[in-house]
Amino acid sequence: MTSLLSRLHLYGHRPALCLGPETWSYASLESRAAAVGLALQTVPGRNVGLMAAPGVGYGAGLLGIWWAGKMAVPLALTYPPPELDYVLTHGEVGCIVADRTLAPEEEQRLRAIAQEKSLAIVWVEDCEAPAPLWAVPPVPSEQPALMLFTSGTTGKPKGVVHTHASLTAQILSLTEAWGWSASDRILHVLPLHHIHGIVNILLCALWSGAVCEFVPRFTPTLVWERLADASLFMAVPTVYVKLIAAHYQSDATTQACHRAATHNLRLAVSGSAALPVSVLQQWQEITGHRLLERYGMTEIGMALSQPLRGDRIPGTVGQPLPGVHARLMGDSGALTSEGELQIQSPTLFAEYWRNPTATAAAFTTDGWFCTGDRACYEAGQYRILGRISQDILKTGGYKVSALEIEEVLRTHPAIAECAIVGIPDPTWGDKICAAVILHPQKQLTLLELRRWSKDFLAPYKTPMALKILEQLPRNALGKVLKPQLKSLFAPSTPHPSETTP
Repeated sequence: MTSLLSRLHLYGHRPALCLGPETWSYASLESRAAAVGLALQTVPGRNVGLMAAPGVGYGAGLLGIWWAGKMAVPLALTYPPPELDYVLTHGEVGCIVADRTLAPEEEQRLRAIAQEKSLAIVWVEDCEAPAPLWAVPPVPSEQPALMLFTSGTTGKPKGVVHTHASLTAQILSLTEAWGWSASDRILHVLPLHHIHGIVNILLCALWSGAVCEFVPRFTPTLVWERLADASLFMAVPTVYVKLIAAHYQSDATTQACHRAATHNLRLAVSGSAALPVSVLQQWQEITGHRLLERYGMTEIGMALSQPLRGDRIPGTVGQPLPGVHARLMGDSGALTSEGELQIQSPTLFAEYWRNPTATAAAFTTDGWFCTGDRACYEAGQYRILGRISQDILKTGGYKVSALEIEEVLRTHPAIAECAIVGIPDPTWGDKICAAVILHPQKQLTLLELRRWSKDFLAPYKTPMALKILEQLPRNALGKVLKPQLKSLFAPSTPHPSETTP
């Protein structure tokens, strides 16, 4: 991203990234990024995978890929081999940038699949910075910059491609709306293969000359401790639920420390899933701060936000961010006060990688992106009502395809048929529940299914509840009636065939 890369030198030796006792300046980050970019110029291929732990290795890797004029494809540290293989293959990744702070099992997984697919690994630590530092190479604003994977209604993740222009538009919109400045310090606890963690936090911080402090692995105790130095904090509802639980489980002295830790916090944001009002109220009771809710998705960046200053109505996601236009369309195709939320903005993605049919289907004939979410507009605020499709779930801040999980579960040796539904849950947003029909003479427990699933699915996609059924409810055309399945998992309707860990 030329515009972001060219801003790094503005902040010189100011601190940019922190991890534990280590701090890296903007000058150091710029030098390391240039070194990675120089190394990548001799590597063929346009798409570069990025698998690095939180820290300067990730920052230098991402910026170095852009320095070389290539597109970054962030890889989740938690991806099991089948998902990692899919992203590398579908994303047409030609090489991988990594750093040596990966956990042993992560590095082993990376080396194994790189060898299997004959991919070179460019280690950030092995790249030598040019001296003197050369000027940032020009990169066209419409050049692809970032490919993030998200699940769609077809079941398999699609590669969402953002250009340098769309990422810059997202950064400008958020830094204006949320009042970012060089005096800010943000605590980063989110994954770095998700638009929330990459754009909302890391890129906005670097654009503003702020400090981004990484937490390597989320633990409530450490986060409460490090919040004392933060002016900004952004997380998914699940994180807030866990922080609140840790607070109430603590003694009076520790609770007093928690309250004091948020004294310098000017803004705390929640997003990527609906925020239960009870969580909003508990956080405000503990910290004195009212969480700001916003709405976005991988394809559009952030679109709606409650105000930085002004009333934040619980259960709403505010109004369009700067540069964003929103509308609600009814089933008849007319504008309405309740209907599908559609977005038009320079923040929109360019395409689904190698999927022109899906790309075309995602937009209306007049160029508005169809979010697939139903919303209403009341008292000057947007309220998200839920997914139009039953098959898209949001769990722990991640958007997940039920069809993709079903496809994987059908390969289990004990499962003949299955269906996945999401049940509202105060911690996870959607609790992933599996209803299955077993092969004759087979048995299965939830614990066994979860252990098996973790070899094929990311942790947040593994089922949290299991029902063994003799048949799945279907309509006359054979389609599974998922609303009926949901009733089986409701707490008020226990079922004798429920299997617990």
